[in-house]
Parts: sequence; structure tokens; C-alpha cells
Amino acid sequence: MSKARLLVVEDDPNLGDILKEYLEMKGYEPTLCRDGEEGWSKFKKDKYDLCLLDIMMPKKDGFTLAREIKKVQEDLPILFLTAKNQKDDVIEGLKIGADDYITKPFSMEELLLRVTAILRRTQKSEEITPLKVYEFGGFQLHYDKQLLEGPKGPHKLTSKENELLRLLAAEMNKLVNRSHALKQIWGDDSYFNARSMDVYLSKIRKILKDDPKVQIITVHGEGFKLIVGDS
Repeated sequence: MSKARLLVVEDDPNLGDILKEYLEMKGYEPTLCRDGEEGWSKFKKDKYDLCLLDIMMPKKDGFTLAREIKKVQEDLPILFLTAKNQKDDVIEGLKIGADDYITKPFSMEELLLRVTAILRRTQKSEEITPLKVYEFGGFQLHYDKQLLEGPKGPHKLTSKENELLRLLAAEMNKLVNRSHALKQIWGDDSYFNARSMDVYLSKIRKILKDDPKVQIITVHGEGFKLIVGDS
């Protein structure tokens, strides 16, 4: 089972480092950001299972960041970290759609319990069986058959080609982070596996040439996008 990916946005450098180290030690994959703008940038580039957001931050406060995140991904759980214990803050967080709220100073054990509880609840409700058919341009990916039907006929896919194309099709016109794809399909993002993925992407690109409106573009240093039409 892949590690849960956590977006941690905390401007206190000491607390931020402690949170990152502790969560890694407990088997999670945290991404640490020092302010709200950096948090927003990271959120747009990758997929996360839970956000841990400080409220009082420079550049963009936690409430503003949470609202922006919820507009894009309404079901992404959010846990607020704050030095305040004011009723108004609690109400504001609940209005935004926060899943929980913890007041500093807090113990790492208490935080872990809250994180575990949120993920247990949300991941159970979000366990979705992959679609059997994905459509993009002139293609239909029959995931359960490992078959890609296109304008010039069907193509039998290998298991890796099938998984990689499904991941891209599920996030059509959106960025799929390179490291995330490697970890999800190959298990880790080693150099050898990265080279292997490049080979599979090259094979898929050749098939997709059957429809000029469909292509996989590389976003340098970040990942890939399956682009359809003028998107």
C-alpha cells in the first residue's frame, strides 16, 4: 500500500522540521512548505491525501489557502494547526470545511491520532474502483482488458502501459507528477524505474499519434499531461 501524502504548511521553521521528521518516521510522505503561497504552488503540482495548515502565516494565511484548495478539490481533508484557541477561528475553519483543528502547543502523539483518524475515515470513503473504460479523443482505454481502441484499430497493452495510461487518463489535461506516477506504478522513483517509465511513455506516444488531437506532453522537472484537443 502506498504511503499517504501530506501537505504540511507551517511557517515556524522548528515546528515544521519536527512535523516533517515525525510524520516521515511514522510512515507518511509529508511535503513541507513555509508559507501559504508555497503551499498553494505545491498543491497545484501534486496530489495529496491530507493538508495540515497553519492559520497565521505570511503571504497567504491558512484560511485563504484552505478556501482555494477546497475550490479545486472539495473532498480533500484539512487539519488546521493554530496557536489560537478562539471560538471565531474554530467556526471559520468549520465553515471552510475543515475536518479537524488542533491548538498549539500539542503533542506529536495527539497529532498522529488525529491524522490517522482523518485518513482512516476519508480513504475508506474514497476507495473507488477504477473505471473500466476511459475515453479521450478517438481512443477508448478498456482498463480491465488492457486494451486501447483507437482510430486505426485496437492495441493490446502491457500491464505497465495500461496502468500508466489509466493514471494519465484519470487526470486528463492535468499534471501527473513524475515521482508520484513512479511510486504508484513501480513502487519507487529510482533512476532505473524512471528510465523504464520513459520507455513505456515513448511506446504510448507512438500509439496516440493515431489521433493528432491527443498527446502526452512533458512538463520539465515536474511530470506529464495527457492533453486532448486545445486544452
